[in-house]
Amino acid sequence: MTVEHPYGTIKAWMDNTHFKMRRLKNVATEMALHVLAHNMTRVMNIIGIPALISTMKA
Repeated sequence: MTVEHPYGTIKAWMDNTHFKMRRLKNVATEMALHVLAHNMTRVMNIIGIPALISTMKA
């Protein structure tokens, strides 16, 4: 249940299609980038971009 929302969001970003890459290593990298983008978007929405930038600089 906690996975359904992020999974649905990522699938929507992918246009509800398959992965662009082939082979397990490449697909794992592609999925990792999607998860990173999802997490960064959530952080930006929760704490804001200026706070994120200041935290990353620290």
